[in-house]
Amino acid sequence: MRLLGVCSLLSAAALVSAAHLPPRNYTTHDYYAVHLSAATSPTELAAHLGLDYEGTLGALDDHHVFRAPKHDHDIVDDAVQELKRRRRKRELSQEAHLLDNIRFTQKQKIKPRHWKRNVIPRIDSPVSDAVQAQRDVATELNISDPIFEEQWHIFNTKTPGNDLNVTDVWLQGITGKNVTACIVDDGLDMDSDDLKDNFFAEGSYDFNDHVVLPKPRLSDDRHGTRCAGEVAAGRNNACGVGVAYDSKISGVRILSGDITDMDEALAINYELQQNHIYSCSWGPPDDGKTMQGPGILIEKAMVTAVQQGRGGKGSIYVFAAGNGAAADDNCNFDGYTNSIYSITVGAIDKNNLHPYYSEACSAQLVVTYSSGSGDSIHTTDVGTNKCTGQHGGTSAAGPIGVGTFALVLQANPNLTWRDVQWLTVMTAVPFDQPSDWTKTTLGRSYSHQFGYGKLDAYAIVEAAKTWKLVKPQVWFWSPWMHVKQSIPQGDHGLASVFEVTEQMLKDANFERVEHITLTMNIEHKRRGDLSVELISPDNMTSHLSTARRDDEAPYGYVDWTFMSVAHWGEKGIGKWTVIVKDAIVNEHEGTFTDWKLRLWGEAIDGSKTELLPIPTEHDDDDHDVIDDHPAHTTSVNIPSGTPSVTANPADHPDRPVNQKPSNTQQAADPSSTAAFETPISASPSSTPSSTPSATALPNNFLPSPFPTFGVSKRTQIWIYGSIGLILVFCASLGTYLFLVGRKGSGADRDDYEFEILDDADDDEGGARTGMLNGAAGGRKGRRAKRGGELYDAFAGESDEDLLSDSDGEDGPYTDRQEREYDEKADVREGSEAEGSSSSGSATGNRL
Repeated sequence: MRLLGVCSLLSAAALVSAAHLPPRNYTTHDYYAVHLSAATSPTELAAHLGLDYEGTLGALDDHHVFRAPKHDHDIVDDAVQELKRRRRKRELSQEAHLLDNIRFTQKQKIKPRHWKRNVIPRIDSPVSDAVQAQRDVATELNISDPIFEEQWHIFNTKTPGNDLNVTDVWLQGITGKNVTACIVDDGLDMDSDDLKDNFFAEGSYDFNDHVVLPKPRLSDDRHGTRCAGEVAAGRNNACGVGVAYDSKISGVRILSGDITDMDEALAINYELQQNHIYSCSWGPPDDGKTMQGPGILIEKAMVTAVQQGRGGKGSIYVFAAGNGAAADDNCNFDGYTNSIYSITVGAIDKNNLHPYYSEACSAQLVVTYSSGSGDSIHTTDVGTNKCTGQHGGTSAAGPIGVGTFALVLQANPNLTWRDVQWLTVMTAVPFDQPSDWTKTTLGRSYSHQFGYGKLDAYAIVEAAKTWKLVKPQVWFWSPWMHVKQSIPQGDHGLASVFEVTEQMLKDANFERVEHITLTMNIEHKRRGDLSVELISPDNMTSHLSTARRDDEAPYGYVDWTFMSVAHWGEKGIGKWTVIVKDAIVNEHEGTFTDWKLRLWGEAIDGSKTELLPIPTEHDDDDHDVIDDHPAHTTSVNIPSGTPSVTANPADHPDRPVNQKPSNTQQAADPSSTAAFETPISASPSSTPSSTPSATALPNNFLPSPFPTFGVSKRTQIWIYGSIGLILVFCASLGTYLFLVGRKGSGADRDDYEFEILDDADDDEGGARTGMLNGAAGGRKGRRAKRGGELYDAFAGESDEDLLSDSDGEDGPYTDRQEREYDEKADVREGSEAEGSSSSGSATGNRL
């Protein structure tokens, strides 16, 4: 173990953090994150595969890092697939092998850069000049910081009441003591007079340059220091003060260079016992066309942090909502801000107005102050004694939330990560601005634009002092609802209903709702035309997704998870209705494939709960698994005058996915699913249209003499296509037998030669692939295998065609969701097809 220079006081916990790993050089080497069974020796695996063992992957149990010189193939996965192939060919016995102990492997790839959320798109509309003045409260609080009077977000005298309401909290001596906030960003200037006294070196690291101190090194490395000043700028003679000016501040640098999922996972887990709150004012591009979330390693890291961080009470993650509202962006298309483990913070300006940039979504919990109406946030900047009055965007709102939560944790250190979210819901202050404010079951007001309202530091701290801890988290998951219906265009929608019974929740030990997540698949030729709504049994509507004018992606939603906090406190019993709309009448059509509802909330009996298993990459692969309870669903067109069609969880013959084994699976009982029609009114946000109502698409594929079999048009295409292939096969077989007969009789013996086909290497999917290849005139077998009717939208195009620019290279913001889907498809294909000679020889020698 090498020494860490100036951080010689690292605690024992730091030895399992990222700092002990050697610096990574992605130019000369490739790196692998591998999850092994607990009893497996990583050094033994490294020797077997010819890799260098680097060390453990931070706080993730049994996860390890390996290194190899730069190469094109995937050493670990190739070896695993080669082992499977040899066993399938019976070239090797089924005896246990070292590679069987690999539970997960991922060759690390450089990630697209996250966007700092202080970058606000320019608009031409004029904004008023506001001159800020601050009444003199410095005497009462003994504050002599020179720009304190400019910090209107702390005490606003121009429009009284439009501030954080924090000074009375400070007067009680609650200033963030014994709480550490970690700024995950582009660096932190620990030499600043405003930050040096509160800087916490042991909780800091630079994942871009792989050094201990996350000092800003590039000309634009100012973002993290400004965010840090909002949280913990000291009460002194430099600039202003932070919201929690006696808290400790650490820095983790990730935004100033290339990183991988492994680096990011290590970063958001860094020193999770000493770093209490993680401030994340960044995310995927806010361009109105990107749909991207964290990779599986990052998801594992977040779950690990909320289960183990802060002594088991859970790390607090605060994410800026995003600055893409002017581009029709929505924070539910960002897998970081729509995580149940994140507190998503949007922005309002000094006049309590909604800034044009701040994104709205059903995952947004709260808003607080940032730039707009001619002024911005005044805080610390990079330099010994430098200040700025130009910090803004949701980047500036997030750290104000972080500072507020630091005050909350000082007032009550026993709060769990869920308690902090509960307190935010119960104390946020609605305000008099037009929006879709709706009264919830708890009596709170919720708006997709403003969440539950604005943070009030005094209100949340006072509530925290006497807060009774909520009982542990539990969850209830529905089966996959298989809809498989065309989506009408225009004012109509397609709805599917799942009913949650009281007994279901009782069996799940589930008392009341906190978060709702909905994972769904929609095929569509233009993703930006889609919108999705969820209506709860209490008649609360969540707008899970909204149409986006610039989103031209031709593949809809693929296993994407939306999240809502709008149903907080509901019982969850009754009919949950998901409505999919195709807002634009054009040539781009789509199909609602399936969906799965998850309720997350508080337990009935806390003594009977257990921790959520750490997620795996196969968590959403169980599309065709049937639960052991009846699921009553229906899909109907909106408005309610159109025919209804049953959507049966058991209706799934055509989805080629890997199923999860389950001892509770049983065949679907046809009698348990009933078709019924539910009248559904338009959502409150819908507006009347003068255009004629779109009608449901016809369900017949061929003219009326041909039967429909009672199934959808796409399924009819699949059936008639299969019949056609069978007829072609029979005709080919007849021709073959005829020619063989002629050959046996000696006729034209010199004119025909027949090669005996070696089918020893054909596996279960190979014959099908070959037949489809032949029928499609040489189209790739992989596309045929991935879809039948479900993925017709991809027909004739490869993944590379869909996800690359005109030059054949990956576009700048290729969606990670689609890349990961294709990588999984490649793995499944590789496990069925014979390995190439090059990869086979590379991995075969290691077996």
